Amino acid sequence: MKSLLIYLRNYKKETILAPLFKLLEASFELLVPLVMAAVIDNGIANGDKSYVVRMCLIMVALGIIGLTCSITAQYFSAKAATGFATELRKSLFSHIQNFSYAKMDTIGTSTLIARMTSDINQVQSGVNLVLRLFLRSPFIVLGAMVMAFTVDVQGALVFAVAIPLLSVVVFGIMLITMPLYKRVQTYLEKVLLITRENLTGARVIRAFNKEESEKRYFKKSNQELTDAQKYVGRLSGLMNPTTYIVVNGALIVLIYVGAVRVDAGIITQGEVVALINYMSQILVELVKLANLIITVTKAIACGNRIQSVFEEKAGMPDGDADYQKTGDGAAFVEFDHVSMRYDGAGADSLSDISFRADKGQTIGIIGGTGSGKSSVVNLIPRFYDTLSGEVRINGKDVKEYKLQTLRKNISVVPQKAVLFKGTIAENLRWGNEDASEAELWEALATAQAKEFVDGKEEGLEFQIAQDGKNLSGGQRQRLTIARALVRRPDILILDDSASALDFATDAKLRAAIRRMKGSPVVFIVSQRASSIMYADQILVLDDGEMAGLGTHEELLESCGIYREIYYSQFPKDAKTAGREAQ
Repeated sequence: MKSLLIYLRNYKKETILAPLFKLLEASFELLVPLVMAAVIDNGIANGDKSYVVRMCLIMVALGIIGLTCSITAQYFSAKAATGFATELRKSLFSHIQNFSYAKMDTIGTSTLIARMTSDINQVQSGVNLVLRLFLRSPFIVLGAMVMAFTVDVQGALVFAVAIPLLSVVVFGIMLITMPLYKRVQTYLEKVLLITRENLTGARVIRAFNKEESEKRYFKKSNQELTDAQKYVGRLSGLMNPTTYIVVNGALIVLIYVGAVRVDAGIITQGEVVALINYMSQILVELVKLANLIITVTKAIACGNRIQSVFEEKAGMPDGDADYQKTGDGAAFVEFDHVSMRYDGAGADSLSDISFRADKGQTIGIIGGTGSGKSSVVNLIPRFYDTLSGEVRINGKDVKEYKLQTLRKNISVVPQKAVLFKGTIAENLRWGNEDASEAELWEALATAQAKEFVDGKEEGLEFQIAQDGKNLSGGQRQRLTIARALVRRPDILILDDSASALDFATDAKLRAAIRRMKGSPVVFIVSQRASSIMYADQILVLDDGEMAGLGTHEELLESCGIYREIYYSQFPKDAKTAGREAQ
């Protein structure tokens, strides 16, 4: 948590002025009981109305000055806290952007979202309260006791007994409830997780008729949260009545001692009132201090969780070489005995993969579910790193390239079509911010998306809803392909990105990509044999290992796994091949 305080470096003035103005406010507050005592002893006792009016005006002035100091302190503390949270959130987001796929898989997106939102908000609240109350509350407690001793030493001895008792009650209850609050937070996170899963997976839940079971599960988890909150609430609720018992007992003793000493002529009635006011101030500030410590404890816990994310290294050291294009005929992409393993996995996901793709070639990758198809293409832009062997582009290991320049020349269309809220043009320009409207339409035409975009009244300015919910699956896939094509990449990776397209549209898409200018090397990952059968080379994978490499015709002759996949999708060809074999 301490290392996060560096994000207050731009708010040094505010972090000094906020507690300073709070101390000024507290100082004026400590003077009020003395003014009240003077009003009683001098003004009211002597019937001096002008004196009473003057003292009341002084009290009003003290109140106005205190209010001004309080508002000023609130302003500076809020400015520092919000600025701190803004800087922290910006830095955390930037740090997360450098995580590799492997690191994201390990930490989990839900955890990172919680750190970015609720944890930072909790830390912001902690910083705000610390700047406002951390010095003020102890100052009031100690100051009130000192002022009480200046009024009357014997009467102030009641404070010396009452304050330790109050501290035991307040901080004892606080120490008991703090672990319970952490448990409540755990139950709350569980309820939030269930809520998030139900909102994002609403269609699946309804499709499987699981509404009632999910309601029961939520009700059970919500009841656990409620029971925990009630229990800790009952314990916390003991604080007010217990402290008031101690304070009222102390007040009774204080009034008795004061009455005796007033009767003896040692102190005045106004001084007794001042002592009572100081006792009340101490009570209020101790309760504030207890709440502050609880909030700070939560903030520290959240800060430690945020810090744990910062301590996670990017997991993928950047290279120092700029990406450079080579002339025609050079080996563009080459896998040299590549093996790869996911973090925490017990076995390699890829083993001894070797092949080469020349410039302008199309490479098809096919295999069963979990065979490692996506793992192969994810190594090219360094979403993951190899365990052994090398992935080379233009003859140089991809680990030697700067990630930014490497990925700038590679376009990836992932399995899940992800679009962002905004216009079609804004989404397409993720591929190239400087793309002209003509280039956008060219990419749409190649991706077979021009027709349906033309059909929209707004055209390129059509507003896409969050995650593309107002588009069909096929439309989303074609737009993500167009977004990749706008970049005019040297390497185009289509990772099962045409699964929602019909066979005719898929064929037109592949034909259009082959006619693209610049002859990129294209990797097509697909479960459909029809999508990759015309590729220059087809890589067949089985449980992370190469089962075959060659053209469609070569693999039908030499690779049993490819033959099985192909004939399962084209049974007529299987019958024909069977008759020819006979």
